[in-house]
Amino acid sequence: MEKFLIVTNENKDKGNIITRQLADYIEASGRKFTLIDTKALEDKTWLTPELDVECAIVLGGDGTLIRCATHLMGLDIPILGINLGTVGFLAEIEKHNISLALDRLFADDYMIENRLMLHGEFPMGPSHMSHDEKDINLCYALNDIVITRKGHSRIINIKIYVNDELVDDYRGDGVIISTPTGSTSYNLSAGGPIITHRANVMVVTPICPHSLSPRSVVVSAEDNIKVVLRSRDELDEPAIATCDGQTVIELGKEDEILIKKAQYSTGLIRLNQTSVYEILRSKLL
Repeated sequence: MEKFLIVTNENKDKGNIITRQLADYIEASGRKFTLIDTKALEDKTWLTPELDVECAIVLGGDGTLIRCATHLMGLDIPILGINLGTVGFLAEIEKHNISLALDRLFADDYMIENRLMLHGEFPMGPSHMSHDEKDINLCYALNDIVITRKGHSRIINIKIYVNDELVDDYRGDGVIISTPTGSTSYNLSAGGPIITHRANVMVVTPICPHSLSPRSVVVSAEDNIKVVLRSRDELDEPAIATCDGQTVIELGKEDEILIKKAQYSTGLIRLNQTSVYEILRSKLL
């Protein structure tokens, strides 16, 4: 590799000390880079027709990398994460190994894992409007799409369909639709299963269901998931949807949310041969 996009989280790298070291190392090798922070990443001013990069090097943590995945979606730019955070499931390179990692990239000695992403469709507008009359808001997620209550005092009523077939009908705090990548995040905390990234599936996990029966359901990535919010009375709690914990969408009491596999995937650069099970043991135990 010869050309890089460096994305730095200035809250993680105070004074850009590590970022500058990385940029200097690339420059000293005779290679080129474009440097932006996470704020610039979102406004897209850096995305010009002249931009020519072979990979994005993201300095921060898993959260920073997940934000970058959405903004780089569809550009065919694989991502290497430098872990300046805590856990580091996705950002696998520690700061003391940056020069070794760059040498591997310079020598084209790496692998790329393609990670499944989710596509969500959310009706927007007053809840009394018909579904056809509402604007449709789209979002994408590398980890998960979460539908949950907006307040704290009441639970919401949910129906889950897969390919238009009813799977479950329950009351609770909400539901998590997760990718294999996101299965070790909120899904895991809510009692959902860990799914290896090679599995082409999605996971549907209820959040604090007010019932003994609801459990996680693993479905094919080729399936279509529909979440229907049901209103029993005017006191029912309104709901919101979040995509990777970033985009927040207000939902009406009778809204239907459609979730499926996105047409895009995220390419993660891997330099180590560490197995997913070894990573899970080291990070979670």
